[in-house]
Amino acid sequence: MTEKSGEFLNDLNAAKQANVLERLFRCARLLNDEGTRRVADLAETPILRAAHMNLMPHIDLAGTRLTVLAQRLGVTKQAASQLVADLEKMGVLKREPDPDDGRAKRVVFTEQGRQGLLEGLAVLRQMEEELRMDIGDKEIDRFNRTLGTILGWIQTNSAKKDT
Repeated sequence: MTEKSGEFLNDLNAAKQANVLERLFRCARLLNDEGTRRVADLAETPILRAAHMNLMPHIDLAGTRLTVLAQRLGVTKQAASQLVADLEKMGVLKREPDPDDGRAKRVVFTEQGRQGLLEGLAVLRQMEEELRMDIGDKEIDRFNRTLGTILGWIQTNSAKKDT
């Protein structure tokens, strides 16, 4: 490594350490990886990939059109369709007619998929309990309140940009 690239690496690491949102993203990625691993360890069905897990929060319980899923994920309709097809084969999702437009279909969770959501949340609850044991209730509760404040700020500012 050259001296210049070593300096850049030091500057980059210092900037990352000083940036709250970068650290929050990193925590989210690492927690997502750990949660995905734990769900896979429990699964009796084929293993869900991270791309499958990333799709789940974008599906409304009443169902979501494929074009909307693709937009929410920032991928092509074909890429979203492939992920949905994978999850259909696993019995997690299904496509059904959209009651608002008979020509369109919505992607919805199957009963197995809904159960999987609850199991995934149980894994997250267990991870939170481990954090509470290691870090303490007071710290986790304070962090939860701070996250709520950040989430409210994001939602308020996002809504302002949409108008």
